[in-house]
Amino acid sequence: MDVAPRLGWWQQTWRLTAAAALGLVAWVSTGVAVSKGPAGEAGSWFLIGDPLVALGCLTALVWRRRFPLAVALAVSVASTTSAFATGAALVALGSISTRRRPVEIGVVVPAYVAASQFAVQLYPVESPPGSFWFQLVSPALTAGIAVAMGMAVGARRVEVRSLRERAESAEREQSARAAQTRALERNRIAREMHDVLAHRISLVAMQAGVLDHRRDLKAEENRVLVRGIAEGSHLALEELRDVLGVLRADPGLPEPPQPSLEGIPDLVADARASGLDVTLAGTVTGTPPDLVGRTCYRVVQEGLTNAAKHAPDARIRIELEGAPGNSLRVGVRNSPSTARAAKPPSSGFGLLGLGERVDLAGGELRHHRTPDDGYLLTAQLPWPNPTHEKRA
Repeated sequence: MDVAPRLGWWQQTWRLTAAAALGLVAWVSTGVAVSKGPAGEAGSWFLIGDPLVALGCLTALVWRRRFPLAVALAVSVASTTSAFATGAALVALGSISTRRRPVEIGVVVPAYVAASQFAVQLYPVESPPGSFWFQLVSPALTAGIAVAMGMAVGARRVEVRSLRERAESAEREQSARAAQTRALERNRIAREMHDVLAHRISLVAMQAGVLDHRRDLKAEENRVLVRGIAEGSHLALEELRDVLGVLRADPGLPEPPQPSLEGIPDLVADARASGLDVTLAGTVTGTPPDLVGRTCYRVVQEGLTNAAKHAPDARIRIELEGAPGNSLRVGVRNSPSTARAAKPPSSGFGLLGLGERVDLAGGELRHHRTPDDGYLLTAQLPWPNPTHEKRA
């Protein structure tokens, strides 16, 4: 059963007051007509019974939203014996019309019009000739007005409900988009954490492996390696703390500076300090866009990380070449490795995440073994000409 929501006390009160006011007008008009009729005065039923029936009808209106059809029919039939109940009958008719169901309206309206015809016979009043049609059309007209007002109110409720549902749906979609944006941002930060920590911890693991397998190192060399392990571990913890701080920070706080092409020499210097044999070559003219420069940095970082994991004694050559209007090409090649040191565990997602980065930048990533059993990691990233972008 379709039950409408309950009304507040003020909404209920003014509706019942309006019904009582309409009924009072009908009751007083009937009393005046009776006093001018053959009887000359109203009887005890008109003064006592009629208001009591109207009071019962007004009480029944409290449940009209829970039992609309039953209350409307009961009040319409009860209005046969009470002129004061006319207002309650019209309010009940308007209330059921808000549901905009033709069958219910078609049942209640004839019941109300028929009841009004019997009510005319209850009190003796003078009726001019030809008043039958007036007595039939008048209640039909008032019922039509009540139905029209009820249907207008019902249509307005449907429109308001539709607008509310649209607003709630838009709010849910906005919340979903915000949640999706937060999830994508967290995934990006997670990739950043993988790139940074994997590189740093690989260097620490390589230095620890050298200490474990090289028994011929001098005391000063051992101290250098131990110091490198301590500094690398400390930096890894600092970087992890920075990334976790971003994850916990408020959305309005600024992000930490992102790596760029200018940071590659420092990256190479750190790798050399950790014991890797790294050579940086090539020429880059100009400064690439932030996304291209950051992606190039991550390619070099992943290449050094993989070399430190799988070929710590290999010679590594990094080549950079590019210019605006062409592309930025980066290659990380390492020679074959002869070391048999234990390798740190690998997640297997480094190159996969790097491929996603390169794809987002519109570039192409390739990696494969070389004929001499070394390894080559290359990427080609688009570098549009700034002057062409301004013209476009």
